[in-house]
Amino acid sequence: MRKLHVLLGTLFALLMPAIAAAEPAPGPQGPSAVMQILFLGGFVLIFYFLVWRPQSKRAKEHRELLSGLNKNDEVLVNGGIAGKIVRVKDDFLVVEIADKVEIKVQKMAVTAALPKGTLKDI
Repeated sequence: MRKLHVLLGTLFALLMPAIAAAEPAPGPQGPSAVMQILFLGGFVLIFYFLVWRPQSKRAKEHRELLSGLNKNDEVLVNGGIAGKIVRVKDDFLVVEIADKVEIKVQKMAVTAALPKGTLKDI
């Protein structure tokens, strides 16, 4: 009987690691599909309100500014040059930046329309 008890104890000691390895511990659960969709939807909303919408609003304002440019308007160009519009063509403007000094610029280069009389105050 003693031998049987020792034999079973030894067999149990040998098989215990195999039994423990056969039953894997449950791993950590990842987020559910609903949570992933909500996270992605939240990211899209943040992107829309912080990036896309303000950029499209600025682009619309710039298009309206360019469509409203007329002769004798005072403008500021990308390079920081301020002048008065002498002629308006399709995609280009002729801007007078000093007496008898005119430059041709693309309409897209205009960053702002200045209030009347700004150039005389400078």
